[in-house]
Amino acid sequence: MDRVTAGSTLPAGVQVGHWTDPVGRTGCTVVLTPAGAIGGVDVRGGAPGTLGTDGLRPGTVVQTAHGVLLTGGSAFGLGAASGILRYYEEQGVGYPIGPALVPIVGGAVIFDLLNGDLQARPDAEAGYAACQAAGTDPEEGAVGAGTGATVAKGGAMTEIRPGGLGIACATAGPATVSAIMVANSVGGIWDDQRNEWVAPLTSWDRATPLLPGGNTTIGVVVTDATLSKEQANRIAMVAHDGIARAVRPAHTLYDGDTIFCLATGQAAAPYDAVEAVAADLVAQAIASGVRAAQS
Repeated sequence: MDRVTAGSTLPAGVQVGHWTDPVGRTGCTVVLTPAGAIGGVDVRGGAPGTLGTDGLRPGTVVQTAHGVLLTGGSAFGLGAASGILRYYEEQGVGYPIGPALVPIVGGAVIFDLLNGDLQARPDAEAGYAACQAAGTDPEEGAVGAGTGATVAKGGAMTEIRPGGLGIACATAGPATVSAIMVANSVGGIWDDQRNEWVAPLTSWDRATPLLPGGNTTIGVVVTDATLSKEQANRIAMVAHDGIARAVRPAHTLYDGDTIFCLATGQAAAPYDAVEAVAADLVAQAIASGVRAAQS
């Protein structure tokens, strides 16, 4: 396994696009796999806002997904998924049901409504625009779903820092693995690779109640490895270890912490290697995104 590195290297067949509202301080990000990818998901937060997660779990009919929406705007932001469906319909992409093609898209939200314009939310047009902007070299920082994200909100107001969207990549045998993560945490952000704080939280007394909706971290692990649906779901589960390494505290009652996994199946990589690198990637992507947003 190569050393985990910050950067936007994506597996073949995967594209990432942003729509950003810098004035309203919100946005959305799409992770597209138009040729289809084996999908999985794991939801650890006690207050998630999600779309299409049930269909990605083992034991359901559909095996492949065509993308994931990461969005601000809380539950309102899930409306951006309509734009992804329209984009894919125009491209002739979807799960065939008779003459119809139905795109399979998952999604998750962060709560950023209080960080900018309360009425600014990603909508169908935003989702469509993010798809149009999708490519293989996406920007990191305060863009897309990370636009209105903030971190270190558990203590003094002076400690609050911008959150953001980060990307990290590595290889696992012949496979490429990448993580696209959005950090919007009440907790501080620790860089597990550099062994230093990116956004320290030192003033929380561990007795004061945390902010509802303020600690959500969401993202996608994408790989060109060949995985079963059960394995993709397990990758999503293990990848949450990366949140626990980078976000302190994490997985609280008020979180929406959610990680998806998409596997395009182009490389016969050892499953254990992909699983091992997933958590490292998630931790580094979180630190990278917050660092980029602060710069």
